[in-house]
Amino acid sequence: MPKIAIFSFAHYDGQCLVPALTAHLGADNLKCLPVRLSEETAELASGCEVVCLFVNDIADERVVNYLADIGVKLILLRSTGFNHVDLECAAKRGLDVRRVPVYSPYAVAEMAVGLLLSLVRKIHKAYNRVREHNFNIENLQGFDIHGKTIGILGTGNIGRITAKILNGFSPGRLLGFDPYPSDEMKALGMEYVSKETLLAEERNDSDIISLHVPLMPETYHIIGKESIQTMKKGVVIINVSRGGLIDAEALEEGLRERKIGGVGMDVYENEQSFFFKDCSDQILSDQILTRLLTFPNVIITAHQAFLTTEALQTIADTTLQNLKDYEAGGVQLEEG
Repeated sequence: MPKIAIFSFAHYDGQCLVPALTAHLGADNLKCLPVRLSEETAELASGCEVVCLFVNDIADERVVNYLADIGVKLILLRSTGFNHVDLECAAKRGLDVRRVPVYSPYAVAEMAVGLLLSLVRKIHKAYNRVREHNFNIENLQGFDIHGKTIGILGTGNIGRITAKILNGFSPGRLLGFDPYPSDEMKALGMEYVSKETLLAEERNDSDIISLHVPLMPETYHIIGKESIQTMKKGVVIINVSRGGLIDAEALEEGLRERKIGGVGMDVYENEQSFFFKDCSDQILSDQILTRLLTFPNVIITAHQAFLTTEALQTIADTTLQNLKDYEAGGVQLEEG
């Protein structure tokens, strides 16, 4: 049986993942490591044929080469995205890479809608007031989602589910951008347009923009200074996909200029140093993140959209099946 090093191990991994792998490999073949994989920690995988990674683990060219040198043969991802792995280097060194293509798109889509509702109805501010016995509703005025123009960037599994949920609010228009338009979304009434049209064209200015595209070179900072300047004043932006889709510095500027009316993010482009950790006794070194947290119209959560009972079970089941498929021989993950 291969030995496996589980990086970025958290207590919730003990609910489903560890029991599943233990039943197959035995407890002695699991090495649970509560640290991120990086060039500095890669040596902890010594003696293991398999490493199991999460979203903020770093498997760049140097790390992949090191893992190959110490005998690692398989990289198991506990995530859908694989932008944190150098797939080209892995292929050259003969490392098999497998991911979880779908765990619970409903979990992430529902989180996107939850962030949106909290923002537009100022639920987060009301909650804090009432906790202090302040029942004043001044400055808690929101707006209806009904009748608004909603733009969905990316209509894969999560984007489609998000669109279906939001369609229940009877928006004025439902716009979509995706290189591969969905017939299901067209039947729902979605109008597919170019990225530029969804973000900028005056007739189609989106009141709400929800991001559901993967992080790749062509989508990096898809929301940046130029695109923000062309958006409708007061636009609400939701991102439960990957932090690198939004230029954080440009986002802050857009908020200060009141171009952006609200932001709900479960991800942040420089989250690796902070997310999944308790930093409550520290002064954050990331000045942009620190400033974003001061805006009353910004809600940032710590990459928890995936964190449901159903999703954790699916991640565990798929990861175990990926390991079994590897042991039986199979095709590795291919980029794209």
